[in-house]
Amino acid sequence: MQSSIHATAVIGPGAVLAEGVCVGPYTVIEDDVEIGAGTTVASHVHIASGARIGSDCRIHSGAVLATEPQDLKFAGEKTFLYVGDRTVIRECVTLNRGTIASGKTVVGSDNLIMAYVHAGHDCVIGNHVIIANSVQFGGHCEVGDYAVIGGLTGVHQFVRIGRFAMVGGIARASLDVPPFVMAGGHESFRFEGLNSIGLKRRGFTSEKITLIKDAYRIIFQSGLLLGNALEKVKSELPQEAEIIEILDFFASGSHGRKFIRPFNN
Repeated sequence: MQSSIHATAVIGPGAVLAEGVCVGPYTVIEDDVEIGAGTTVASHVHIASGARIGSDCRIHSGAVLATEPQDLKFAGEKTFLYVGDRTVIRECVTLNRGTIASGKTVVGSDNLIMAYVHAGHDCVIGNHVIIANSVQFGGHCEVGDYAVIGGLTGVHQFVRIGRFAMVGGIARASLDVPPFVMAGGHESFRFEGLNSIGLKRRGFTSEKITLIKDAYRIIFQSGLLLGNALEKVKSELPQEAEIIEILDFFASGSHGRKFIRPFNN
């Protein structure tokens, strides 16, 4: 595996580039950057100190990674941006590093992050996530594995999006999105049903999908208060892994946290 560094690229003496890393023209890689084997960095990319990039990633032109967080409380503390393996970062994506709150922003492996996406400080994005063009994350957001987020969506700071969830395009994601569901809407961000097609594509059986659907039918359509609905799910449905994950997601929300509902209330 042969490395290739263009003559116009500027590489800090403290940067560590593994075997097979390719760097295009006019790219700047600062000190205290680590890039794994086989990763390709295109032209006009800026990778700032504190970046830890995995193997076999593809970083396209104009991306800016690990620059200072856009947070008035940031005081220059040492923080990091971690990107896993085989993640594709398209043109003009910006990923800020963390603040003292967690010390890091984390993007997992096997993700597709399309052009003009921004992920603010202290975000945690899982694995196998697809984020379409121009999605904007505020600080401290969390995205579970295999989630899909449609283009031009704005995700409010501290919002959590569960595993296998799908958020529609041009949405105002201001509420937590539990696992396995679809959510969308600009004026009214709300639950829009189960992500059935996505679950089938990921190998969920009909029985599993029916069980998940039964849980959300209780949560969203029973007319019960959320706490009572969750107790009903716990007492009446088999406590398989997916049901436990749903219950844990609701239970792990901080005090006062709001979740999507069929309609705003």
